[in-house]
Amino acid sequence: MQRIYFNDVVTRDGFQIEPNFIPTDTKVELVDALSRCGYAKIEVTSFTSAKSIPMLRDAEEVMGRIQRVPGVEYTVLVPNLRGAERAMESRPDEFNLVMSTSETHNLANLRMPRESSFAALREVVALAAGKVPVNVSLSACFGCPMEGVVPLEEVISWADRFADMGVRGLTICDTTGMAHPAQVSHLCEVLRARFPGLQLTLHFHNTRGMGLANVLAAAQQGIDRFDGSLGGLGGCPYAPGASGNICSEDAIHMLQAEGYDTGVNLESLLPIARALPTIVGHEVPGQVAKAGRILDLHPEPSFLVDVRGKFA
Repeated sequence: MQRIYFNDVVTRDGFQIEPNFIPTDTKVELVDALSRCGYAKIEVTSFTSAKSIPMLRDAEEVMGRIQRVPGVEYTVLVPNLRGAERAMESRPDEFNLVMSTSETHNLANLRMPRESSFAALREVVALAAGKVPVNVSLSACFGCPMEGVVPLEEVISWADRFADMGVRGLTICDTTGMAHPAQVSHLCEVLRARFPGLQLTLHFHNTRGMGLANVLAAAQQGIDRFDGSLGGLGGCPYAPGASGNICSEDAIHMLQAEGYDTGVNLESLLPIARALPTIVGHEVPGQVAKAGRILDLHPEPSFLVDVRGKFA
């Protein structure tokens, strides 16, 4: 049975674009609850400036108050050297760095060219060396709404540059929800052959309804790490019609039905997912929390007594 490792990003990627600030106490409680469900990683917060992302202005307090469960890695997003220096005090288990493989998307999302992003992230990798493992998330690897399909060679080129710097892992992101299963399958095959020593994580969005199909395509190519967001929260502001990240509980439910070992206890996770709309104040895209698991049975309708009686 293939083991799959899941990282939930709801309190960072999910909450950062919510219109209302999620209270610090609620964030801490949610991270603590997710920690007991069997996730491999939880991306807790971002050490971006409070001006840029006011919804995560409590990063230090959240990291300082969570109850760390052995076996769970608590990762944080850091945008630059200043953010990394702030984050270091919070004892994260991993830095997650982000830049785009699309020049236009990088300019729109990060307000700088890719080479400038790379130079800034190189400083963070140097600071973290020997102290904090580094993962690099490469955005828009499957397509950019402004440029179209991002060539495979472009993705490999940026992946090579970070691998040569000694990062622990790469996350290949379908930030704009443009990936499809055949494309995913081919890229995963190439990446696994080229980077056998790196942690490879796939990060999908469900913008066009293909998120779970893409997860399955990647898993069938041997990818064993995935990002997901509780309830399917999140989304890229530069992806028209973006509906958020893949829903963690939906993806985990699917993979378990397919015979994969995710390490996650769905029985514990689903009540947390069902409470999420109350936390954010609106409905969320996740389906399994609403419908239940495949084998969650329901009482038969009372009128069946009469129907059976007619045929007795």
